[in-house]
Amino acid sequence: MLFGNHSGVLPLDGCLLYDGIINYHPKPRRVRFLVTKFLLDAPFVGDFLRGFGAVPPEYETAKELLQEQELVFIYPEAEKGTGKPFKNRYQLVEFHSGFVRGAIETGSPLIPVVTIGGEEIYPLLGNIKPLAKLMNAPYFPITPFFPWLPFPFCAVPLPVKLMIAVWPPFKLKYPPEAAQDEALVAEIAADIQRDIQAKVNDLLEIRTSPFQKWNMDKVNEYLKNTKSYSTGMEKHRHL
Repeated sequence: MLFGNHSGVLPLDGCLLYDGIINYHPKPRRVRFLVTKFLLDAPFVGDFLRGFGAVPPEYETAKELLQEQELVFIYPEAEKGTGKPFKNRYQLVEFHSGFVRGAIETGSPLIPVVTIGGEEIYPLLGNIKPLAKLMNAPYFPITPFFPWLPFPFCAVPLPVKLMIAVWPPFKLKYPPEAAQDEALVAEIAADIQRDIQAKVNDLLEIRTSPFQKWNMDKVNEYLKNTKSYSTGMEKHRHL
C-alpha cells in the first residue's frame, strides 16, 4: 500500500506518480488509486479515472484489492489535503487511520511517498463554499487562473519542479485482529503522519526554489540516510 501527503487542488501528484511507475520503474504495475466520489461521478472524468484503475474511497474495496495483491494508493489526508489554502501549504492535516487498519488486517507492506511542489502548482487562494455545496464538491477553488480564464487556460499549472520521493516498504507486525483496536490504529496513524511531516520539512530544506532544478545528489543522500518510518519505532515495540 502506497500512501503520502496530498496537495495541488487537482490530483496531479497521483498522475505524476503513476507516470513514474509506468515509465521508470523496472517492474511497472497498475496502481489502484482511491479517488473521491465527486471525481468518479463526474461526466467523462470519472470514466477516464476508472479506466486507469481508480476505485471509490471505501475501506472494503481497498481491503479486497490488497488481499488480491493489488498495488493500492491511499492519500490519508483525502480532499482536505488538496483543498488546503496556500497559507497552510506543506502543513499536513489529520491522516484518516483506515490505511493503517487495512495494512494490519491484510498484512500489507506500507510504502511512504512524499511529494514536494504540488502546493505551488495551483496555489489555492480561496474556497467558495456555497458554490462547492451547490455542486456537491469538496471545495470550489480560487487560484491565480481559475475561474478567471477560460478553459483550458484556467487549468495551466505553474512551472514548478516537483519531487516525488519514495521510501522502501515497511510492515506493521501486528496480528490481523489488532486492526480492530481503534486506539492503537489511531496512534500509529498519528505517528506516521508526524514522520511524513518531518520528511516534508527535510525535503523543503533541500529545495532552493519551487522553480529551480533539484540537487539530486543532496536528495539521494537524504533518502539513503533516512528510514521509511522511524517516529514510532521505539513506542511500538512490535513494529
